[in-house]
Amino acid sequence: MKFAINVPNFGPYADVRFTADLAREAEEHGWDAFHVWDHIHAEGETGAPTADPWILLTAVALATERIRIGTMVTPVARRRPWKLARETVTLDHLSGGRLTLGVGLGYPADLEFTALGEQADDRVRAEKLDEGLEVLAGLWSGEPFSYDGEHYQLRDAHFLPRPVQQPRIPIWGARMTGQGPLQRASRWDGVFPLDPVEVFPTAEAVRQVIEDVRRYRDPAAGTFEVLVPLLLLGDPVGDAERVAAYEEAGATWGHVGALTVEDLREIIAAGPPA
Repeated sequence: MKFAINVPNFGPYADVRFTADLAREAEEHGWDAFHVWDHIHAEGETGAPTADPWILLTAVALATERIRIGTMVTPVARRRPWKLARETVTLDHLSGGRLTLGVGLGYPADLEFTALGEQADDRVRAEKLDEGLEVLAGLWSGEPFSYDGEHYQLRDAHFLPRPVQQPRIPIWGARMTGQGPLQRASRWDGVFPLDPVEVFPTAEAVRQVIEDVRRYRDPAAGTFEVLVPLLLLGDPVGDAERVAAYEEAGATWGHVGALTVEDLREIIAAGPPA
């Protein structure tokens, strides 16, 4: 099992230099990945400082050498997929092939979409997400690519360079509720199960997610990653037991985040709970 730090792109983490330094500390203490959220208006009327996630990750890439980086998660429906293709390939090259792209519908829809005049309907956003991923994969191929979808149309688009990572930059799909997001994730490279009520899933819940993915996924499709949030209480024995239960259930990644800066820095300094 591998371990990631997961931070918002707003509040104190909107300070790009600070967050890059935090990622460097995580790398020095043996963590395996550093992920940032992709919000544009999440705090609404509170007006929290917010950084663009791609500029934030650029600084993280330049401050580190080994640790994987990525968004958890990018709402593809509010981005033009060809622009996202350029951003992700550029960052993949800059980081030496360390990028993972986490994707989802985007939450909360009222602040991230409605308040900005964007289409917030779940069905439409899901359609744009699915089409957007197909466009990304096609443009990442480095071959001439055409696409005729409900929401996106391209003709003879030819994007170079290809990503460093082949056959593509890994795509992990977020899932809050329902089977649709699991079906989507099963077509790609990993799943990030989220629960708006139970933030930290039980090992049995993780096992059920994996069983559901196996029903949809081609057994010959290759490695599939499962990322779960971790509750670390500073008790080495208890923390290790929870991690072991997730690993036994089939999780391949655990992440820690959404804490105060002080708590998070203590956890980073302690190293991953391996």
